[in-house]
Amino acid sequence: MNPHTILVVDDEKSVRLMLTSMLKPLGYEVKTAVNGEDALKRLAEADFDLILLDLRMPGMDGLTVLRRVAELRPDIQVVIVSAYGTVECAVEAIKLGAVDFIQKPFAPQEIRELVERVLDPQKVSEKEHIAYQTHLERARLNMNRQQLRAAMEHVKQAIGLDPTRPEAFNLLGALYEAQQNLWRARIYYRLATELDPHYAPAQQNLERLAGKTEDEG
Repeated sequence: MNPHTILVVDDEKSVRLMLTSMLKPLGYEVKTAVNGEDALKRLAEADFDLILLDLRMPGMDGLTVLRRVAELRPDIQVVIVSAYGTVECAVEAIKLGAVDFIQKPFAPQEIRELVERVLDPQKVSEKEHIAYQTHLERARLNMNRQQLRAAMEHVKQAIGLDPTRPEAFNLLGALYEAQQNLWRARIYYRLATELDPHYAPAQQNLERLAGKTEDEG
């Protein structure tokens, strides 16, 4: 059995039931909350390893809940799950401490893989610890070989080692762009420029992506 406990926060009953049915068979213990106020009440009553949090809810919205979680329980990981996310909201959520986000609608396997990646990351021992730059080099090598999942793992390892540097966020944007996920690509390019406004590669990627979006429109 999986020991992890997940709190699903969404005002739509169908979403709460769907996420519960997707995750319980994997052994996760899943609890639900109908809004932000209910979520904070449940946090005061029990421990959780992960919160799947909707952005737009009546009353207390998702970003407000995220701020409260960061203040009260910074040890809990939060993933934003929303149909209404803008690039600006997603960037703000990550700056507030969200570890990832996923747009509705999503496939069952997509949410399962995301939860597994957040809750059960591969552990790297002290002896096998790889430097930030080496992770980026391996990610680029994997990307050139079209091994995008392996590249993603190296990029996220690099971000974990130093979340203040723009290079890994820029490369993560490139990985999502390679998968035609332009919404996520734009978010990570934006994060890279916010970390370092003078980091030219991310700025150039944002400008190029804006041109691509206009051409497609």
